[in-house]
Amino acid sequence: MARQQSGFIESIKENIVKAIRGAGDVASAVVDAVSRTVVTAFEGLGDVTSSLMSTISDVVEGTIQGVVEVGSDLGAGAKGILLGVLRGTQKAGAATLETISQTAGSVIKSTASVAGDLGRAAKGLVEGAIEGAKELGLDVMEAASAAATGALNAASEIGSEAGEKVRNALTGTIAGIKVVLKEPLKKGR
Repeated sequence: MARQQSGFIESIKENIVKAIRGAGDVASAVVDAVSRTVVTAFEGLGDVTSSLMSTISDVVEGTIQGVVEVGSDLGAGAKGILLGVLRGTQKAGAATLETISQTAGSVIKSTASVAGDLGRAAKGLVEGAIEGAKELGLDVMEAASAAATGALNAASEIGSEAGEKVRNALTGTIAGIKVVLKEPLKKGR
């Protein structure tokens, strides 16, 4: 299973690298590739909720690796990931605030694993959530808050320094929306 999963992640990474090099535009290439991958993966899922989030996590990991490999902007990559996930999950009726939050957390963890800029990734996530919410008719402020909170929770799990970088990047207004950060949930509450 782990070997199959790593092959899936590697395949995604290779597709992302090709897409970025072919398009030259990181965000557009990532949105299209992630959306297609999520739709394709979703069609083959049985236990939709847990399988979907597991699949999204793998897609995020491969995408972040691909963005880093070609030296592209992680902020644009993170925005593209969130927008691609929303577009892909919309077709299955699974584009929810929880999907936004969990995707944001996966992006932050994958960004940390490649020593990427957590602040740029977090800001890109919120931008993607805002744009996606507008497209899908979701509450824009709630979507921005879900992305910010998911990013902050994941960063806080990584460590206090990571949490501080994300919190600082998300303080204030992003894409015209005042971001509301909800403090990380403490385990055991």
